[in-house]
Amino acid sequence: MRTPPNQQISDQMPGQGRAELLRLAGEHNASLSALSRLIGRNNSYLQQYVRKGSPRKLEEEDRHVLAQFFGVAESILRDSEEKSFDRINTAAATAKVPREGWVDIPRLPLGASAGPGAFGASEVPFDSFRFSADWLRRNGLGDARLSAIAVQGDSMTPVLSDGDEMLVDTAQNNLRDGIHVVRLDDVLMVKRLAQAAPGRITLLSENSVYPPVEVSAEDLTIVGRVVWKSGRL
Repeated sequence: MRTPPNQQISDQMPGQGRAELLRLAGEHNASLSALSRLIGRNNSYLQQYVRKGSPRKLEEEDRHVLAQFFGVAESILRDSEEKSFDRINTAAATAKVPREGWVDIPRLPLGASAGPGAFGASEVPFDSFRFSADWLRRNGLGDARLSAIAVQGDSMTPVLSDGDEMLVDTAQNNLRDGIHVVRLDDVLMVKRLAQAAPGRITLLSENSVYPPVEVSAEDLTIVGRVVWKSGRL
C-alpha cells in the first residue's frame, strides 16, 4: 500500500528538536559543523542528525552543551518522539558522562585582530563554552589554561577567519612555533611569530596582502598560543 503524500512530507521534515536546532544555529550564525566540533563530534555529526535522523537522538550531554551555548532550556532541543526513549536511557546517559566531567571555558569580550589591530576591552568573561573534560584531555588540553576570544579581520585567512572563536592557552606564553595572541601597545593581535634579529620578533600573517612586521621583543607580550578554533563554513 502506498504511503499517503502527506505522510511522506512529514517523514522528510525535521522533528521539533531538529527544527529548533536549525533555527537557533541560524540566529547565532553558527554552522552545524562548528556546533558538532563544540560537542566533540566529527564535522558532519549534527548535519546527519538533522537531515538523516542519525543518530536518532542527541546524547544528554550533547544537548546540555548546545543548550548552554544557545542559552535555552534543554527541552527545546528534544524531539517529541525521543521522550520515551530518553526515559529508558536516562540512567545510562547520566552515568556515562557525569556533570563534573565538563569544563567551562570563559569567553572574553576581546577581539584579537587579524587585521590592522584592535584595542582590548575588559577581560571579564561575558559567557562560556562548555567542553567535555575527556575531549580536552584527548586533545592534549587537559592541563591548559584556556580562554575563548573572537577573531577580527582577515589577515590570518584562510587559517582563521573574521568571527572565528579561538581557544587560547595562556600557559603557553613563550616564543615558539604556532599562532599566538599577542599584545603590542595595548593592541591585541593574532599572528604567527618568528625570531628575527636578537631582541626582535617578526609578526607574520597568513594573508599575503599583509606584510611581515618586525617589533622589539620588549614591546610585545605573548598572551598565549591558539590551540583550537571554531567558525562558520
